[in-house]
Amino acid sequence: MKAISTPEVEIPPFIRGKERGSYWITTFGCQMNKADSERMAGILQSMGYQEASAELNADLVLYNTCSIRDNAEQKVYSYLGRQAQRKHDFPGLKLIVAGCVAQQEGEALLRRVPELDLVMGPQHANRLETLLNQVDNGQQVVATDEYLILEDLTTAKRDSKICAWVNVIYGCNERCTYCVVPSVRGKEQSRAPEAIKHEIEGLAALGYKEITLLGQNIDAYGRDLPGISSTGRRTNTLTDLLAFVHDVDGIERIRFATSHPRYFTSRLIQACADLPKLCEHFHIPFQSGSNEVLKAMGRGYTIERYKRILDQIRKLMPDASISADVIVAFPGESDSQFRETLSIVEELGFDQVNTAAYSPRPNTPAAKWPNQLPELIKVERLKELNALVEKVAKGRNGRYMGRIEEVLIEGFSPKNKNQLMGRTRTNRLTFFQSDGIQAGAYNPGDLVQVQINKVHSFSVSGIAL
Repeated sequence: MKAISTPEVEIPPFIRGKERGSYWITTFGCQMNKADSERMAGILQSMGYQEASAELNADLVLYNTCSIRDNAEQKVYSYLGRQAQRKHDFPGLKLIVAGCVAQQEGEALLRRVPELDLVMGPQHANRLETLLNQVDNGQQVVATDEYLILEDLTTAKRDSKICAWVNVIYGCNERCTYCVVPSVRGKEQSRAPEAIKHEIEGLAALGYKEITLLGQNIDAYGRDLPGISSTGRRTNTLTDLLAFVHDVDGIERIRFATSHPRYFTSRLIQACADLPKLCEHFHIPFQSGSNEVLKAMGRGYTIERYKRILDQIRKLMPDASISADVIVAFPGESDSQFRETLSIVEELGFDQVNTAAYSPRPNTPAAKWPNQLPELIKVERLKELNALVEKVAKGRNGRYMGRIEEVLIEGFSPKNKNQLMGRTRTNRLTFFQSDGIQAGAYNPGDLVQVQINKVHSFSVSGIAL
């Protein structure tokens, strides 16, 4: 009888008798998901897990999922299939789906992938230890009920030692007709300003130089918190929060995302111009250049309103960079309406645009409309838009040529260890060289002056002075 050889497989630690083993987290989607993953990694490490050397060697595998586009969701299922098969060989493997797909599908995920141990929505990220204890007691757990998010965010294992995400508001109360976020991330929950500042002070003490305040709709911050002035103005706004955290010693730069044009106020723009640590970079999705399409999307503003916001920003901060999100081939979008979007991209001169073709999502009104566009039109429009976005971005980058820019060093270039990399205040990715690199004159976290001598579509290069 011929012997059949099998490839060597690392024996997981739970087979070797260790109480806790290793973990692997794969994150799909937005900055909010990345921040959630950092917190869940911190919880796992506090429980005694260590980060695995590779996904296929881990004792616990967690997929933090995104359902905003269908392709991101389908990618999760292909990953799950591989791990489900592995679990048949190693029954002690813990398999977890977290995030938006988990919230969207709930118990249906267990029917599709019965090997799962835990399905948990975004609101339950801070409860990971409690839920894993239930798994350890032999339960197959689904946690997708509405839950008040806990304030204790101190356990995050952050990917960077220089720049950190700080959640300030969770959930979304908007009802855009294409968007699944409100149904998977729940209602808006603002954190207390004092808790946010305490977290930022802790980051500063650890040597962090830059923070990005995060919210699905960050301009809505505070409208669920008490606080009204004698004149009737709400006092717990994003503008108030920026002023409240601005003077934390050690923090050099502050950013925030993602903004909604409906709530982006003149007062907020003025504060960004007045507060020195606020970076001149704004991410404000406009989604479509057509007012008719914006109305069908339920966005609550016109393209004229959007233009006025950018005019105000550039009047006070002429060099500010603006990035945006755009959806093409929304149900019923005509060719002329698509051309309006192209015109806006060219007219407003965005530094970067995140683009996507419309994708029907579960439990959203637009998914049920009969005027869906063919896939071929989606592909063609997205390709045309992407070509224009790259052209405009490279043109915008041209303004950096020959200039001296302040760059916060984040680390070495992954492609060239003789180059350092960082970002300008306007969020432009910058690679630079210097004779002092090898001598150790520059370190991550340093602010350096870089003279730009080369521009690309989405980055620049230069020499440290």
